[in-house]
Amino acid sequence: MKELIDLHDYLFAVADVGDWDGEEELVADRINAIFHAVWLQLDDDITPATADQLFNELWNELRGNTVLLEADEDELIDWALAFSMKRLEERDSDDEDDEDDDDDTDTDDDEEYY
Repeated sequence: MKELIDLHDYLFAVADVGDWDGEEELVADRINAIFHAVWLQLDDDITPATADQLFNELWNELRGNTVLLEADEDELIDWALAFSMKRLEERDSDDEDDEDDDDDTDTDDDEEYY
């Protein structure tokens, strides 16, 4: 389902990142580099809703954080890839738990007692 998602919908222009004391272009470039790297690691079967949530979570973690200016771009990308993998694994785990809950039945109701 990845083909249904347009990465360009998530990329930032300089005007989109807010006030960074003259460093808006650097911040936009770094966020976009991070998003491109994460995009490349996403499975082809990712849903648009999951991708949307992931990119929003990434931005929420980084916006306003001076680490975007202080850290090396490669370090930021490594962090973002690890963050993304963890979030996707947590989401998969939550989905599996939900499926397990749906499969559970109350066996007491099915048994006859004599």
